[in-house]
Amino acid sequence: MKEKEQRVAVLVDVGNMYHSARALHNARVNYREVLKAVVDGRKLIRANAYVIRSHSQEEEGFFEALEKSGFYLKFKDLQIFPGGVKKGDWDVGICIDAIRMSSRIDVIILVTGDGDFEPLVEYLQNQGVQVEVAAFRESASHKLLEKADVFVDLSSDVKRFTIPIR
Repeated sequence: MKEKEQRVAVLVDVGNMYHSARALHNARVNYREVLKAVVDGRKLIRANAYVIRSHSQEEEGFFEALEKSGFYLKFKDLQIFPGGVKKGDWDVGICIDAIRMSSRIDVIILVTGDGDFEPLVEYLQNQGVQVEVAAFRESASHKLLEKADVFVDLSSDVKRFTIPIR
């Protein structure tokens, strides 16, 4: 249930959302619209966007746009292992931040479809925190969506929540 007095934190798994938007809709996520939709007039306490820095030229403009959209950016460098395997993920960092915030927040909104967050959702709910998930239904974990108190399907309004890639 959404109430105007709720204190809200939004945690965005940028990598997950990037890949989902690109694969499903050949688009980028419109983070400004996502933030507006999920907060929905409630008291926004914190909006974190978790990004992987690969040190490419295009990413600086993207990072600036995220900040202008109201997000605090948390950075991690892309790891490149021998043999060329690349890894960049924020799952543990997002979980730690959500747990740290849980005593000061009424609602945590996870913007991700990653099923690895299912145990986090259960933990937060057991602490009395409402957990909402925003993601593209087609690429989101069904178990994650079942566990969430509220689910916002970003595919329900692709024109609003994405920006076509040119």
